[in-house]
Amino acid sequence: MSWSRRTFLRAGLLAGVSGLAACGFTPVYAPGGAGTKMFGKVRSADPKTMDDFAFVRRVTERLGPAQDATYDLDYKLLIAVVPQAITPNEITTRYALNGSAEFTLRDSATGKIVTRGQVNNFTSYSTTGTTIATMAAEQDAHDRLAFMLADQVVTRIYGVASL
Repeated sequence: MSWSRRTFLRAGLLAGVSGLAACGFTPVYAPGGAGTKMFGKVRSADPKTMDDFAFVRRVTERLGPAQDATYDLDYKLLIAVVPQAITPNEITTRYALNGSAEFTLRDSATGKIVTRGQVNNFTSYSTTGTTIATMAAEQDAHDRLAFMLADQVVTRIYGVASL
């Protein structure tokens, strides 16, 4: 690649980055970004199931412990187990977990809804190992799914916070 072409590409890249800054783009974790604005400000509803515990743990990892909460996060997880791979002997060797999280973020002081929505995701696990291995794989799949749903909810919260 010639020197003049590299210079042209660098100039184009710099123009693109400065164009993003001009349109009001702010990285989520930059000082003053949505990540710092929401850190420690969201209190999740108390968990009731193991999936809820994993979900709340991940939300807390991403948004920080609610020390000075100004928002309340209500959620409802729905997780369905679906057989995927069945042998000719009618033995299921793989399951899918299809999940959704309905959520509502409210202002703690006024009760006004800031945002609400639903996110969906899926994962799967194998049952071909020992009983203990299958149980561990199932629990791991539940945790992965709860984490994915929590990450999607947090992304939506950051999107609203950046407005």
